[in-house]
Amino acid sequence: MEIGQCPLAASSTERKIIVSATTLVVVAHPEPRSFTGSWAHASIAASEKSGHTVLLSDLVTDRFNPVESALCYATNSDPLFDPLKAQEQAAAAGELPADVAAEMQKIIVADRIIVHFPIWWFGPPAILKGWLDRCLVHGGLHTVDQRFDAGQCRSKKVLFCVSTGATEVECSMNGKEGNLDMLLWPLAYTFRYLGFEVLQPQAVHGVHGYFEGAEEAALQGKLAKVLDDHTAVIAQFDKQPLMAFNADTDFDDAGRLKTDAISHSAFIRHSD
Repeated sequence: MEIGQCPLAASSTERKIIVSATTLVVVAHPEPRSFTGSWAHASIAASEKSGHTVLLSDLVTDRFNPVESALCYATNSDPLFDPLKAQEQAAAAGELPADVAAEMQKIIVADRIIVHFPIWWFGPPAILKGWLDRCLVHGGLHTVDQRFDAGQCRSKKVLFCVSTGATEVECSMNGKEGNLDMLLWPLAYTFRYLGFEVLQPQAVHGVHGYFEGAEEAALQGKLAKVLDDHTAVIAQFDKQPLMAFNADTDFDDAGRLKTDAISHSAFIRHSD
């Protein structure tokens, strides 16, 4: 759903056409009035203020089906359902499921993607994973040869705006809830696989509905400040620090990290 568009700013005397950049805001939360929902609307407003056309994928409100299956495809030539082959065949034939085709087109036209979600059970909500499973189409957004440094989305950037119920200390590298950076790494690497540059996530901790009295007031004050400050975050989008990943050349022919290559994550590291 397109919810905002930057008007053409060229004068008739200059006869110039200025093409607006595009931001896709993806929301994965069942309550539009939640902080996640409010934060997403702050991203929309700030992106429009910066001159972007804004597209919205509110996955729960849109009733997006997150389950990839043979039932999603009108034709499937294989006797056994192979999701990668089914996506590739449907993309080549122009027969992708309508919901997937619409989402993939948003990703294609977007210069930026801002993803808003809470951490549930040490990861993003299932509907967001399902959106990735179905909409990052094999044969549409990536192929065997077009991934990582050769990905089709090399000119695009993505930002995660994520909330946790736990405290910042609990979500640190030695915290009881586990390191948030590591919990988010599989999602970040998914976008890296497509060629995206991934910004360092914006995280807000201690967001839950069990505070009362002064603690509840303090939380609401903190969240209000996050929303107020978000315009500046989006205004500086292209200057935000990026997550570091290994380049394709850091791996040998077998796909193993070279001994002289730097490890950027515990997920890809040198053997002891």
